[in-house]
Amino acid sequence: MSATGAILVVDDDPAICVVVGEALRRQGHKVKTASSIKERGALLESFAPDVLITDVMLPDGDGLDGVAEILERSPDLSVIVLSAQNTLNTAIRATEKGAFEYLPKPFDLNELARAVGDALGAGKAHDSDGADMGLPHDGLPLVGRSPAMQEVYRTIARVLSNDLSILVLGESGTGKELVAEAIHSLGQRRTKPFIAINMAAIPRELIEAELFGYEKGAFTGAHARTAGKFEQAQGGTLFLDEIGDMPMEAQTRLLRVLQSGEVTTVGGSKPVRVNVRIIAATNKDLPTLIDENRFRQDLYYRLNVVPISLPALRERREDVIMLARHFLDRAALEGLPRKALSDDAAQLLMAYHWPGNVRELQNLMQRLAVLSRENVIAADMLRNSLPLDTVPADYAAPADQLGQAVREWAKRQLGVGLGQPNRALHDDLLALVEPILLQETLASVDGNQIRAAGLLGINRNTLRKKLTDYGLDPLQLRVAD
Repeated sequence: MSATGAILVVDDDPAICVVVGEALRRQGHKVKTASSIKERGALLESFAPDVLITDVMLPDGDGLDGVAEILERSPDLSVIVLSAQNTLNTAIRATEKGAFEYLPKPFDLNELARAVGDALGAGKAHDSDGADMGLPHDGLPLVGRSPAMQEVYRTIARVLSNDLSILVLGESGTGKELVAEAIHSLGQRRTKPFIAINMAAIPRELIEAELFGYEKGAFTGAHARTAGKFEQAQGGTLFLDEIGDMPMEAQTRLLRVLQSGEVTTVGGSKPVRVNVRIIAATNKDLPTLIDENRFRQDLYYRLNVVPISLPALRERREDVIMLARHFLDRAALEGLPRKALSDDAAQLLMAYHWPGNVRELQNLMQRLAVLSRENVIAADMLRNSLPLDTVPADYAAPADQLGQAVREWAKRQLGVGLGQPNRALHDDLLALVEPILLQETLASVDGNQIRAAGLLGINRNTLRKKLTDYGLDPLQLRVAD
């Protein structure tokens, strides 16, 4: 049986406090709740919890403010941060403050319960070196709030205070180098060089010279001693892109360098001590290459200490519009005309499958910023810029499809009901679509009527009356575990 303890839940949403509190009490924990920083401070003194679960956006301030001081006073306390601000910045701030875990909203109750159990089992598990590092958060290169990106952010936040080797996995164009740059620029080595080398772009016979350097006369054209990428990255980060394309003979020498921490130039005999963090990346399946004797297994284990898997853009479609507008804003900052996206263009972007991933989207937005004569980019402009065979000619945005369905329904009803002046078509249509809207909204918030009413823009009493009128049971509209 997992350990139980005293848990303080801080959130200004009463429904979250109730749901989380009841779930934790069922597991045997003693739980108290608060809705503000002021209440949190009072309960920290009187209740003395083992775990603090706190939201970030609270009525009287930022929930992360003061966390470092709380942990300094209560070093055995574990803090779990919840936030609807699902950005890399939030994940990093939570980690810097000493948080044990960061969970983006909406969160899974089972995952929160696991985090509480881990926190109670870990006891004092805070890394003081990671707290309040004073990192620059503005202008972070990674954009997106999808669940897939949340896991990326959480992993990045956890590796900033150490020098573990990282292997970034993902299709071409997903932003693997941006991840490497973020880890370097936010980590302890940010004042030292960030050196990137693409294995696929260098002739096989020159890879070792590029990586380890060479002495004068080592080969034809070697007119002077030249430092390799390892020496150039001294004290900083070396990013080995497309590591799956590295020749086997170079892999052997790379492994030796990683094991010894010393490089010997091509044509040289005196080793040079190097201190670099290694971040590698590939779009290939390295275990398959290992089976085919095209990649060293021992090198794979040496590089794959912390894996970070980047999702393809088609796997995080909810980020497409945010990314597109981000790239249009960047284009405007670079002097290109400022453009906006029409609603139908935004829906079309989400329908496209993006084989080139984020890089393809960025290039498209830059191209449209230059070529579009209108200030608002319409769907027709996109059709001329995207491959025609991948965009259905009869594609209609979801809103258009709904509107067309309503139009056809109205025509049919009017066609048979013109002689019936009291048909009440408005009520008929509401009775058809409103229950569906209520069901889907409640299911999305696990039956929470307060949150559902907020999303629908109605008060809770109105929602309850509608549920009664349509014979809908909110308890049956929760998402199944």
